[in-house]
Amino acid sequence: MKLLKTFFRNKKSWLLLGIFFGIIIILAFPSYAWTQSNVKQMATRHNSKMSPVIMIPGSSATQDRFDDLVQKINQSDGRKHSLLKLKVMNSGQINVTGEIRPGDNEPFIVVGFENNKDGYDNIKKEAKMFNTAFNQLTKKYNFNNFKAFGHSNGGLVFTDFLENYFNNDQITMKRLMTVGTPYNFEESSTSRKTQMLADFIKNKTKIPSDLVVYSLSGTQNYDSDGIVPINSVAAGKYIYQGQAASYTQITVSGKMAQHSAMLDNPQIITIMEQYLLEPKAKTTNNNRSLSDDNPTNDINNNTNN
Repeated sequence: MKLLKTFFRNKKSWLLLGIFFGIIIILAFPSYAWTQSNVKQMATRHNSKMSPVIMIPGSSATQDRFDDLVQKINQSDGRKHSLLKLKVMNSGQINVTGEIRPGDNEPFIVVGFENNKDGYDNIKKEAKMFNTAFNQLTKKYNFNNFKAFGHSNGGLVFTDFLENYFNNDQITMKRLMTVGTPYNFEESSTSRKTQMLADFIKNKTKIPSDLVVYSLSGTQNYDSDGIVPINSVAAGKYIYQGQAASYTQITVSGKMAQHSAMLDNPQIITIMEQYLLEPKAKTTNNNRSLSDDNPTNDINNNTNN
């Protein structure tokens, strides 16, 4: 007690005590401001009505790859979705073109890369670059859910992103649609798994269990779409089936079922409108045949219980 009395009678001690509490108050203000800002951002995200479609093109393709596809969808459904395009440079800089129209709750956002070469090592680099772009998009637009569309290796980038980077309990990837994605690269036999497929299978438990997946393949000769073996596309089932909420394989055949031509195929637009875009279409377990003369599709729907 004598020590305390002596301490409080000492002016220097009062000064030190004042400085101590002053530091606490100074530190508390930024913390309070950060908390308030974080709560406000969470509330904004929670109440957001935006549900964009984020698209990644295949190797050697640019952020302009889906221009015609988006234009055709806009002509078909009449909703005039906005088109925002990002190009992630090797330096980390992100170049942006286009804009999202105010009030557009379902814009298309395309993410391309300066380094868009083929190969597993590059797929991993693109997934990391996509994560950077994705974080920037979520901070700016505060959406709480989105749909994903990947053509060819774009589907591989999304898969690597889901397994190695996507860990956000505030944002949901509702649906993933891949077109001509070579989950086993050029291998036509699923008994020979590439290192990439083996890695994807090993880490598949990181795939969100509420994700709905559609894998589209094209066939000209029932073996491939002219570039990607149909069994390589089908290998996606080893990654998503049994892990995602549902995994559906859709085979497109006919004159425009070639790998690059599929994005110009009216059947792809129909499938996107039915299964990817809002309002969410009901999935079906019925098997149907598909040809250019009869725009229906072969569907193999595997739903996890």
